[in-house]
Amino acid sequence: MFGYAGKILHVDLTTGTLEIEEPSDELYRTYLGGSALGLYYLLKNTSAGVDPYGPENTLAFMLSGPTGAPIAGQSRCTVVAKSPITGGVGDSQAGGFWPAELKFAGFDGIVVRGISPKPVYLWINKGEAELRDASHLWGETTLEVEAALKTELEDDRIEVLQVGPAGEKKVRFAAIMSMSTRAHGRTGMGAVMGSKMLKAIAVRGGKKKLPMADPEALRAIVQRAVPLVRGDEDVWELAKYGTIGILEGQSAVGGLPTRNYQSGSFGFDAAKNIGGERLFDELLRGADEDNQLKQGRETCYSCAVRCKRVVKDEWMDKALNPESGGPEYETAAMFGSDCGIDDLHAIAYANQLCNQYGVDTIAAGGTMAFAIDCFERGLITAEDTGGIELKWGDAEAMIAMLEKTLLREGIGDILAEGSAAAAAMIGNGAEDLSITVKGAELPAHMPQVKPTLGVIYAVNPFGADHQSSEHDGMYTPDTIASSPEKYGKRMADLGLTDPQPADSINEEKVRYALTTQYAYSAMDTANVCQFVFGPAWELLGMDDLAAVVTAVTGMETTVDDLLTYGRRRVNMLRAFNAREGITRDRDTLPKRLYDEPLQDGASAGSTVDRATNIEAIETYYRLAGWDPETGNPPRETLEELDLAWVADELGI
Repeated sequence: MFGYAGKILHVDLTTGTLEIEEPSDELYRTYLGGSALGLYYLLKNTSAGVDPYGPENTLAFMLSGPTGAPIAGQSRCTVVAKSPITGGVGDSQAGGFWPAELKFAGFDGIVVRGISPKPVYLWINKGEAELRDASHLWGETTLEVEAALKTELEDDRIEVLQVGPAGEKKVRFAAIMSMSTRAHGRTGMGAVMGSKMLKAIAVRGGKKKLPMADPEALRAIVQRAVPLVRGDEDVWELAKYGTIGILEGQSAVGGLPTRNYQSGSFGFDAAKNIGGERLFDELLRGADEDNQLKQGRETCYSCAVRCKRVVKDEWMDKALNPESGGPEYETAAMFGSDCGIDDLHAIAYANQLCNQYGVDTIAAGGTMAFAIDCFERGLITAEDTGGIELKWGDAEAMIAMLEKTLLREGIGDILAEGSAAAAAMIGNGAEDLSITVKGAELPAHMPQVKPTLGVIYAVNPFGADHQSSEHDGMYTPDTIASSPEKYGKRMADLGLTDPQPADSINEEKVRYALTTQYAYSAMDTANVCQFVFGPAWELLGMDDLAAVVTAVTGMETTVDDLLTYGRRRVNMLRAFNAREGITRDRDTLPKRLYDEPLQDGASAGSTVDRATNIEAIETYYRLAGWDPETGNPPRETLEELDLAWVADELGI
């Protein structure tokens, strides 16, 4: 099979044993890689009802066929395990150089079980693997560990995937980090890795050349794509400003979470203070236009887009160092407007803390906003916070509380459980201030102005996620008319030819949400970047992804095949939850979104209409082929997707 290394490394941390599996070609053909392949091992190896922090939980790191190919957007890894946040499935993707390096080291994935009796790290060097003592690394930040391992292993070119101190302390929303800036950030995968006493996975590959079925076909795609980085306005805006470039526009339309989702508008000046242009002008390392293109951005292996921010400045006499990257849109929104803060330097420092300690910035920022909201309403007091006077717009107080949370000090020990669990401990109505789905904090895209996100957030198996489907604005008559050769064709490739108004929610919009969810799910299975490949604005379309998979692996792949891969993965995610007893009663949005009209700006007065949202969710179940009573896949749907063994696992 072209493209694949053909080996999966199995690690039992309890016994310290390592084994190498050589999967059949059929396994790769059925699951492709990435999330779906990880879910295969998770469902096979993890029994229902296990403790997410227990030895029985399986932690799988998976690549895919295109990983390591010389084209933008392919150096991605998916991590899956039972999530300590949702109590159901956990799933997270991240990029950088580690995924490609693991492929060059001779492996398509790593499956970890058990708990080590002492801190260890896994060292994979050109096909050989061993566990080594990591006691000297325990308690160190991501930057410190990265430097220490490169010194210890006498190689500056190794790539390190690791947990920071937050993962060691099982901060529930801890992330798994590489390059100290790339985060497997949602669903608490860092807490699972930390619970296993696995500090890091250091990797060194051999020759950086991937055997491919048709290198010339791949080269032709690359040659067509590279000029589009500058030639496509959507892509160039992302390359120049990063995802934070959309922040001011989100505020203008009333879709920027502000003061714990009480408003969608931060005001013109405040949004400008924390937006992409200001970051570009003032904080990027080498901030002038020409120099910035080389020095203010970082990239992932073989990617021409270079969307990662790199800052160099200071906040309150504390250095903002380039090694810790810079804030993306979600980070700026959750630590910024959602906390009422318009200090971009403070936001960058919060981002730096999160990267060095290893936590998800969406969950961390959302939890800080929740804590401020609780303080403002008297649900917690200065006596509870150790004298920290939390209030909207106070960056120093927010940073102080974030530091307590990362270290699990004082009330930070409660907040480290995430806002949903913290709300249950605080009580007295705090539950209504937790902006979560299935325990996971909402990202910075608001269902009040993007109604199909209200459906996807609710039904998504691992909680609200803004990268699980395309957003409403990409399927409107005006959008399609503005670029029929791009937007129109890409939607038509998915069978979507009846665009609807952005604020509508009807059966066609639900079909759009579900279909693009399958497309995004396929990308997480092919393990490619959703800012490079996608169904709408991205550098390359789903037809290009099908061509890449074909060229690299030799498996003839169409867009319809990709949608089937994506649908299979969505059903596997949902099946894991069904086995944990999770049903449609958890497919709902936070109370605030239904009951409290937004304040200020273009979306003032807006809510998510509860009855309409529920009706759309029921339409989603029907279109997905799921049981309307439970919201879970029945046997016939699973059998249609070659998942009869999953139905057997569910006992249906």
